[in-house]
Amino acid sequence: EQAEHLVKKGFYIPAASLTGAVLEDGLRRLGMQANLEVPEKTTIDRLNADLARAGVYSKLVQKNITAYADIRNNADHGRFDEFTSSDVESMVIWVGRFLAENLE
Repeated sequence: EQAEHLVKKGFYIPAASLTGAVLEDGLRRLGMQANLEVPEKTTIDRLNADLARAGVYSKLVQKNITAYADIRNNADHGRFDEFTSSDVESMVIWVGRFLAENLE
């Protein structure tokens, strides 16, 4: 909800960072839900690979997560020309739907 508010106000960079953090937290929770070992220090890429390998979701979902993790990384590292406001809007919608459909 906070990311949606940020997008509506035109604050796409913080919305990308926040949505990426929410995605990472959700992937951790999905890993625990699937009884996978989730190290305390890990990355979205590692979680994503482990969850896809375990069959928690498809390769297509894995690719989407990789793309959205890249947006977050670019936002966090000041590479603002690597994504658009539309990319962030799509990210916020997709991550919200993905987590709503997959977390218990």
